[in-house]
Amino acid sequence: MKCYIFRMIILGVDPGSYTSGYAFLEKKDSGEIRVLEYGTISAKARDSFEDRLVKIVTDLEKLVDAYKPTVFSMESAFFAKNVHSAMILGHVRGAILVMCRRRGMEFFEYSPRSVKQSVTGDGAASKEKVALLVTSRLGISRTDVKLDATDALAVACAHLFPQSEFICKKSTSKTRTKKSQQLRELILKMGGKLPE
Repeated sequence: MKCYIFRMIILGVDPGSYTSGYAFLEKKDSGEIRVLEYGTISAKARDSFEDRLVKIVTDLEKLVDAYKPTVFSMESAFFAKNVHSAMILGHVRGAILVMCRRRGMEFFEYSPRSVKQSVTGDGAASKEKVALLVTSRLGISRTDVKLDATDALAVACAHLFPQSEFICKKSTSKTRTKKSQQLRELILKMGGKLPE
C-alpha cells in the first residue's frame, strides 16, 4: 500500500512594472514549511512597458513551470494617487494572473493591510518590519534580500499561516490579569474555594 504525502506549493507575488518579487513555499501535511526559492525579476528601465511586461511574465512562467505551484497569492490592488501608475500595475497583475490561471492555479488575494497584519500583527507595519519578521520566521538570511522579495514571501505566508501561528505574541500583564480573573470566576462557579 502506497503512502502519499500531501504537499502544497504556493507562489506569492509582489507585482511591479519594473521589478516583481516572487516566492515559492512548500507546506507538507506535517505542517513543515520549506522555502523553495524567492527573489526578484527585473526589467530594464529603458525598455518599453510592453517589453518589460513580457520579460516579467516570461521569467516568472519558467519558474512556475519548474516548481508547479497549485496556489497563487498576490496583494489586492490599491488605489494609488497616480491613476497612470495604478493602470500600469493593473496590467502587470492581470498578465500574471492569466498566466497562473492557465496553469490551473487557485488564486487568492489579500489586501496590503491584511498581509502586514498577518505577518507582523500590525496592519500599518513598514516594509522593513515585514522583511525582518518574515525572514526571521522562515530562517532566511536578510543579506541582500530585496524588499520586493520579502513582500512576496509575506503574501505567501499570509495565505499559509493564520496570524496566531505566524507571530508569537507575548502575553501582556493586562492579558495575564484578565485570564487570572476568568480562572478565579470559573473556580467559584464550580463551587471551589480560592486560595488565600
